[in-house]
Amino acid sequence: MSPQLDTATLQAPVSAPVAGATKAATAKVAQQFEGVLISQMLNSMFEGVKTDGMFGGGEGEDMFRSMMVDEYGKQMARQGGLGLADHVTRELLKRQGLS
Repeated sequence: MSPQLDTATLQAPVSAPVAGATKAATAKVAQQFEGVLISQMLNSMFEGVKTDGMFGGGEGEDMFRSMMVDEYGKQMARQGGLGLADHVTRELLKRQGLS
């Protein structure tokens, strides 16, 4: 016969997710989220772009393209992006009771 485990002592307390302690930190998290989303969209777009010739292509480009696309996504989000960060910020603040 196997011993009984007290599952109440094994469970960690559950708390609501917190994006940031302040409104500014929450806005930053929302902007980072938008940057990741834009990067994912750009990755799909760049998969179809082939660069051959004198100034493109090769293993180096393949290796660093993902970093370039990530930076494009971050920059686009900083410049206003798709406008998604504002909506995400408002929703996070509402769910945290900070609005």
